[in-house]
Amino acid sequence: MREEASRSKIDAARAFLVAHRRAALVSALLLSGVVVFALIWFQPHKLFIDERLDESLPEAIEPAAGEVDAQEDRGTDSTPSDDRVASEESAGPRTLREGSFRSLEHATSGKASVVRLGDGRRFLRFENLATSNGPDLRVYLSEVPASDDWFAYGERFIDLGPLKGNLGNQNYILPAGTDLSRYESAVIWCKRFTVGFGVAPLNT
Repeated sequence: MREEASRSKIDAARAFLVAHRRAALVSALLLSGVVVFALIWFQPHKLFIDERLDESLPEAIEPAAGEVDAQEDRGTDSTPSDDRVASEESAGPRTLREGSFRSLEHATSGKASVVRLGDGRRFLRFENLATSNGPDLRVYLSEVPASDDWFAYGERFIDLGPLKGNLGNQNYILPAGTDLSRYESAVIWCKRFTVGFGVAPLNT
């Protein structure tokens, strides 16, 4: 009796699909479309895939040969001037601001710092960064002070570009003329879902 009941249910299902073949096909296509959209938009696989990048701090750009010759022609004495000594002392990288990451939507750790090279270029540098991967992650220099608010950093910022990797050490060049006094924090921001993954205060 049970086998006959099961067969009758199967036959009834087949008959329904045959009678409503077009509706079943449309439903299957719609379901497939929803699944594909969700995979593309949410990209859940990224939560399980780490992207590591370990960049060293860029070196200062040496002046051109003509500039060096012009500097040497301005003085012939063997004793370096005070200006030259000061220039040589400031030629190395200098940390202007720094702070440690705190977690927002996802667990995030590491250090963020603003570093100036001897040639005047400035970088936002992440060291020992560890956060979750995700879709459309951006690096922001934000005017908003670091806090526990996940959603506070979607305005008053400079977008320094996509996050290069969710693990490691990375550099992001600051636009020339950036007024650092306006900016309070470095943020890893998910632009697609308007939420912060992690934030670091930039203390002087």
